[in-house]
Amino acid sequence: MRLITLCVAISLVSTIADASSKKIICYFGSWSVYRPGNGQFDINGIDPTLCTHLIYSFVGVEGNDIKILDSWSDLPRNLDGFGKFVSLRKKNPSLKIMIAVGGWNAGSVPFSKMASNQAQREAFAKNAVKFLEQYQFDGLDIDWEYPAQRGGVKADVKNFVKLAAALKKAFAPHGYILSTAVAAPESSVSQSYDIIGMSQYFDFINLMEYDFHGYWDGHTGMNAPLFASSSDSGNELKLNIEASVNYWVKNGAPREKLILGIPTYGKSFTLSNPRNKGVGAPSNVKGTAGPYTREPGILGYNEICEIFKAGGWKIYQDNERGVPYAVKGNQWVSFDDIPAIKAKAEFIKQERLGGAMIWSIETDDFKGICGEKYPILKALNSVLGSEISKNSNLRVWKKKQNKFTTSTPTTTSFVEDLPETLKESDRSSGNGECTFVGQFIINPSNCGFFVCDHDGIGGFRKIPGACPAGLCFNPTYQRCDWK
Repeated sequence: MRLITLCVAISLVSTIADASSKKIICYFGSWSVYRPGNGQFDINGIDPTLCTHLIYSFVGVEGNDIKILDSWSDLPRNLDGFGKFVSLRKKNPSLKIMIAVGGWNAGSVPFSKMASNQAQREAFAKNAVKFLEQYQFDGLDIDWEYPAQRGGVKADVKNFVKLAAALKKAFAPHGYILSTAVAAPESSVSQSYDIIGMSQYFDFINLMEYDFHGYWDGHTGMNAPLFASSSDSGNELKLNIEASVNYWVKNGAPREKLILGIPTYGKSFTLSNPRNKGVGAPSNVKGTAGPYTREPGILGYNEICEIFKAGGWKIYQDNERGVPYAVKGNQWVSFDDIPAIKAKAEFIKQERLGGAMIWSIETDDFKGICGEKYPILKALNSVLGSEISKNSNLRVWKKKQNKFTTSTPTTTSFVEDLPETLKESDRSSGNGECTFVGQFIINPSNCGFFVCDHDGIGGFRKIPGACPAGLCFNPTYQRCDWK
C-alpha cells in the first residue's frame, strides 16, 4: 500500500511539473503586414505573454548562407520587422525569439544541395551563428519541406541528421535554440526522417498536424482531425493527430520534444453538389478565397469568425474526429473552433507532449473582431498554462466508443475535481440547455451527461460524456453514481 501511495504521489508531482513546462510556440508569417483591412498585422500588437517562443517566418537558404527574403519588411531602414520582433522581449524577458529558415515555398532542393557534404553544412552552421548574433535572435527553426521529397534525394534523410549535428555543435557555445518543423503523417515521415537520429540534436520538434486533407483528395475532408472516424479505412486511419503522434513516438521521438501543431486556419472546398455536403462529399475545387489571406482553399480563423457573424452558415460538430466543419451554399470549410483547440491541448497533456505550436499567430482573431483578442492562443493557455487546468480531470478528452468522453474516476466526485470558482454554481439546468461554460447537463438518452463549452461563435455547444459501465450521472451530486 505504501508503494502504491508513493507512486501516486510521484505521478501527481510529475504531472504538475509537466503541465507547468509546456511550450506554446507561435509562428508569425511576416507577409501578413501587407494584408488589407482587418487582416493587416502589426508586430507591435503581439501579446508576448501568450507564447513561450515566437518564430519569425521566413528567411531562405542561398548556397551555404541565410538569405533575407524581404528586406523592406525585415530590416531597420524600412519596416524593421526583425527589430520589432526581438524588442518584444522587453515586455516578457523570458520569451524566446527565433527565426525560421525555409518553408513550403522554399522547396527542398536548396537544403538538399547545402546539406550534401560536411564542409557546406559547417559553413551554413557558422553563417547561421553570425546571422543570429547580428539580428539578436535566440535560435533557428529548420523548416525543410521535405528531406528526400520535392526534388530532394534519398541521402537527404541522413544528411538532415548531419546538418542538425553541425548546427547543434555551432550553437552550443552561444546557447542558441535549435528546432525544426516536420511533416506529421506516416506517409511523409517514413520517406523523410531518421527520427531517432534527428531527435538527439533538436531541442524541440514542431509537428505540422494540419493539411491532412485538401482539394487534391477530390472530396471534402478535415484539415486537422484529432482522431480517426469509425467510417475511416485504409490509409485514412493514419491521417489524424492521434495516429501521427503515435507513429513519431513509436519510432523513437521523445514525447517531451514533440510539439503539437494546431492550425489557426481552415481548409475550404467548393462542393460539386451543394446537396451533398458531409465529410467526403465530392469536391475537386478549392473554396473561395478570404478577404485577408486571399488564397483559395484557405480561410484564417479571423476570416471564418467574421463570415460566420454575417450569417447563413451551418456548423456541424464531428464528435468522432474532434473538429467541426461548416457549410453555406456550395462553400465548405473544416476548421478548429475553441472547444477543438482545448481538446487538442488536453490531448497534449494526456500524451505528455512538450507543448503546442500554432501556425500562425496572424490568423488568430488578433484584433478581437469577434470577441476577445487572440481567442485561440488564450484557449491554449487556459489549458496548458493555468492552475485551473492542472487541477481539473474533467477536461481530459479521450476517444472511447467513437465519441468524446471525460476521464473521471468512479470513486471521485465531479465537484471535487472542479476549480473552487465553479463548484457551487455549475449545476445542470432544468431545460437541458447550456447557460454557461463548464455546466453539466444530464443526458437522459444514455445515462450520461453533457459538458457545456463555447461553440467558438458566441454561443454554446454540448460535448457528450459517458459514465463508466454500471454507473449513471447523478445531477444532484454532479458525479457518476451507482444506478
